[in-house]
Amino acid sequence: MKLALCNEVLRHLSFEQQCARAAALRCDGLELAPFTLAEDPRTLTTDAARRLRDTAAAHGLTISSLHWLLAQPAGWSLSTPDTAQQARTVDFLRHLIDFAAACGAQVLVHGSPAQRAPAPGQSVADALSRCEAAWAALAPHAQAAGITYCIEPLSPAETPVLNTLAEAVALVERIGSPAMKTMLDLSAAAQAEADDAATLLRRHLPSGHIAHVQLNDRNRRGPGQGQTPVAPVLAALRALNYRGWIAIEPFDYQPDAENCAAYSCGYARALLDALEGRS
Repeated sequence: MKLALCNEVLRHLSFEQQCARAAALRCDGLELAPFTLAEDPRTLTTDAARRLRDTAAAHGLTISSLHWLLAQPAGWSLSTPDTAQQARTVDFLRHLIDFAAACGAQVLVHGSPAQRAPAPGQSVADALSRCEAAWAALAPHAQAAGITYCIEPLSPAETPVLNTLAEAVALVERIGSPAMKTMLDLSAAAQAEADDAATLLRRHLPSGHIAHVQLNDRNRRGPGQGQTPVAPVLAALRALNYRGWIAIEPFDYQPDAENCAAYSCGYARALLDALEGRS
């Protein structure tokens, strides 16, 4: 199992400094939020992606994945009844797939709650149907680029569209592409699911539909900074022979960004070391 730090935690630092800090925290990679790389991520080029890849590699890191895909600029939506707006959003996501591949990343994580939410007067079912059609259209591009596109279940507090792993697995099965998967975000699962995360992993990971994991607490701080159990999640992943990335993704940086990153990565790494029998 490989540990990545979500780079927006350290976005006040240069990218090279982010890499140095993540390496010092014994991470294996960085998960990138495009909005931290450019004010308008549409301007990100494959040459820029290769420079990021090479900078990370110089610090012994891999660019594991991209997330926060539609954070900016404003105006993206997959659920919108406006077909032109949806088409622009799909084109932008194709651009991010290509950018991720040039970075050497393996995974895209599609959360983006506002951009899947129903428009005023739109039903949840219609919003989901439009999102599903967009994701199905993206699947061949992701497959050709060698990218696993993970559709993220989110808590009802963020969006009414796609809240549980069971819903996400059913959607992935309907799309039927080897490039389209789902993932587990620990904070979202703790808020949305009836069962604990370890139980969910034991139920759904053997199907092959889960390709990514993000660690955080129900309180939206880092793993270990609240009451959401983390050790059973990692134990379940190990027992199920998970070989993917585990990304540290806090949202509420306490006591501050750098100390939150240090504590969260140290906590997760200590648990992984214990599972692997390392001191």
